[in-house]
Amino acid sequence: MAQFNVAEAKARLSELVQKAVAGEEVIIAKDNRPLLKLVPMAAPGRRRKPGTAKGRLWMAADFDRTPKDFAEYI
Repeated sequence: MAQFNVAEAKARLSELVQKAVAGEEVIIAKDNRPLLKLVPMAAPGRRRKPGTAKGRLWMAADFDRTPKDFAEYI
C-alpha cells in the first residue's frame, strides 16, 4: 500500500493512476492521515435484455384488488 500526501499526489497523479489501474492500493493523505483511496472504476456490466425473467414470475389473480379489511382506509 502506497501513501502519498495531497501535494505529492498532485505532482504525480498520472503515475498514481497507473498504479491504481494495475491493482495497487494508492492512499492519498492529508497531514499524514489517510483521506481517500484511489481505485479504478468497475467495468460496466452486461446490457440488460428484456424478457430474461419470462416464466419465472407470477402474480396472484387478486393482485390489484383491495383487501376487505382495508375498506376503512379508502
